[in-house]
Amino acid sequence: MKNVKMLALAATTLAAMSAPVAAEQYYGFANVSVNYLDWSEGTVDRSTAEGGQKADFVYLEVEGGAGYDWGDVYGFIDFENPTKGDWGYDAGEDAAEAFRIAAKGTVAVNIGESNWNYYGQLYSIADSSGFYEQNIVLGVSYDINTDFGLWVKPFLGAHYVHNNFIGAGFNGGMAGWVLGYNFKLGGQDFMITNWNEIEFARADEYRGFCAADTCGGPGDAGWVETNGDSTGLNGAVALWWNATSKFTLGLQYRYADNKLGTPGYQNAAIFSAKYNF
Repeated sequence: MKNVKMLALAATTLAAMSAPVAAEQYYGFANVSVNYLDWSEGTVDRSTAEGGQKADFVYLEVEGGAGYDWGDVYGFIDFENPTKGDWGYDAGEDAAEAFRIAAKGTVAVNIGESNWNYYGQLYSIADSSGFYEQNIVLGVSYDINTDFGLWVKPFLGAHYVHNNFIGAGFNGGMAGWVLGYNFKLGGQDFMITNWNEIEFARADEYRGFCAADTCGGPGDAGWVETNGDSTGLNGAVALWWNATSKFTLGLQYRYADNKLGTPGYQNAAIFSAKYNF
């Protein structure tokens, strides 16, 4: 049921981005891609040592976005380990190799004629092992555009989390940005992108759990870290080569710290091939 809800959410988001609206559209894009994420050996070792699980995986992605005179929308849906979605998951298997669906949608609504926006972000992930988490961020963002190919959209908001293991509640705040830079090299079109999220003042429940009756929270004997400190980092920087108007190749550096169920630094390379509509 959770996966069905996520599919409905993603479908609604993408439909909204492509549907005609009574507004002036400034830009729009949509693509499908196949991607391979390769965790570094150090990340796998650190994750295993801390009781977490990391495994390389393939994922398929549908992505799209659009900008209008009232604001911007963006969304994607990922199908991770797509060959594992066969109703045959064994609870004794490595959860890192489970079939997963991840979906994200963002909306920025202009505040008057300024570059400020009301900002909302929803991210959900669920897998066939039974794990589920949903993150909601509500706040403000700001548009920075230049005439030399660089754009930046920083944001700040309150962070609410729903997780099947720990329940639901406010999880401090989140600050971050998305940025892009378009340029030419050797007559070819390239783009650098970066998305970055910093979680801060996180709830103890999100940081870990007590494995002893005498434990009262972080720092006590019996405290087991899952996401580590009160702050966490999550993001990726990418180089894209637009080989043609329809075909794009990308190399991404994926990074996280005190996030993704591991109280430490994690990094991976992602190799991507996109078809642009």
